[in-house]
Amino acid sequence: MFWDSHCHLFKEDYQNIDEVIQRAKECKVGNFLVAGCDGKNNKEVLDLVKKHEEIYGALGLHPLEILNIKNEDLTFLEKNLTNDKILAIGEIGLDYYYTKDNKEEQKALFKKQLQLAEKYNLPVVIHSREATKDTINILKEYKVKGVIHSFSLSKEVAQIYIKMGFKLGINGVVTFKNSHLKEILKDIIDDIILETDSPYLTPHPFRGQKNEPKYILNIANFICEQLNISLEQLIEITNKNILEVFSK
Repeated sequence: MFWDSHCHLFKEDYQNIDEVIQRAKECKVGNFLVAGCDGKNNKEVLDLVKKHEEIYGALGLHPLEILNIKNEDLTFLEKNLTNDKILAIGEIGLDYYYTKDNKEEQKALFKKQLQLAEKYNLPVVIHSREATKDTINILKEYKVKGVIHSFSLSKEVAQIYIKMGFKLGINGVVTFKNSHLKEILKDIIDDIILETDSPYLTPHPFRGQKNEPKYILNIANFICEQLNISLEQLIEITNKNILEVFSK
């Protein structure tokens, strides 16, 4: 069975999580890592991991939530990092796509969460958009490993992250007609894990519909066709990387 190593299965997008899980299992997806982004859905993550055996969690404060984050959100995050089913700190990072006016605030929040990752020896799930240089430079300041979520950059950037000890999260973007990811798959295949980022980034040909973990199978089939490998081979590669990153 595959993992969906990054999804957001929250009430605002899904009425029945049990049905989402069942549809995924019918498509060879057996485990799920739900990533938090703010104080509200970090609490939802904790509810989900308690209720569902198949769901694990990551707690984090997303850079785009910078204006809404309070000190108590960081306190809550740290308080719950010792939960056995919380496998990582994430989704955290930098995002300069919409504005660069709050770069310093984003960096400060990012560093606070990386410090927690060091303190609790937890991997991190990194969001980086239009901020590659700053992301790499800041990560070099800390002894952390983890995943570069929704990776879609060049082979050269991929190798930098891989040498730093990170795996690359590959999702529906790889199936998009304008994506160049398919051209470097052979160079990064040993260091990828699969994710959907549900409810976002639905793979081709289902773009326009709400994403779900079941679409891991479509992403996997696309990768296997590109590389002429079997689903079993891809399951073996990606599950090995999952266990390596999320060793808890």
